[in-house]
Amino acid sequence: MNLFDDNLASYLESHSSLENDLLKQINRETHLKEPRAHMLSGHYQGRVLSLISKMKSPKRIIEVGTFTGYATLCLAEGLSSDGIIHTIDINEELEERVQGYFNDSVYADQIKYHIGDAIDIIPTLHDSFDLAFIDADKKNNFNYYQLILEKMPSGGIILIDNVLWKGKVLEDAPDKQTEIILELNEKITADKRVEKVILPIRDGLFLIRKL
Repeated sequence: MNLFDDNLASYLESHSSLENDLLKQINRETHLKEPRAHMLSGHYQGRVLSLISKMKSPKRIIEVGTFTGYATLCLAEGLSSDGIIHTIDINEELEERVQGYFNDSVYADQIKYHIGDAIDIIPTLHDSFDLAFIDADKKNNFNYYQLILEKMPSGGIILIDNVLWKGKVLEDAPDKQTEIILELNEKITADKRVEKVILPIRDGLFLIRKL
């Protein structure tokens, strides 16, 4: 099930604000160098993340799943002048290149890049987070969600990517990976600590607000 075909994706991008030059570079180099380039948030979703961040104007952001840093920089666009974004990824092979992108950005001093297991790292971050973006290994998404929600005040926003899983959540006989996504969606739907809505953006974006 293809939620957005290429023509619609092009239309959406053409009617959204432009990427800056650094984001264009990351987008291009990710598609040239990474076999799983589809993991990149990309132009359209990046503008969505940027606008949500700007509307929230957070002092502290946490991102689980840095990949090549595209979404990190989009989220950083909304940071308050003294704000910080913590971004966590387990892939140390990308560290040098991604840190280079961050160093080239105007947010270099506001990005704290952590390499390691987010399950271990999140409890060590002694911050309260206003905004979170979870886009990492799907089997641990609910664990990340729980750990981050505990560190959020009322009104905090959590975004979780890939919750429609290419439309497979609608299949009659879902595979094991899809079952993990379905379980996450059901748990969050039943969580009375938050209000929530799934946005059909790219592969599905859960927008969650702590009560």
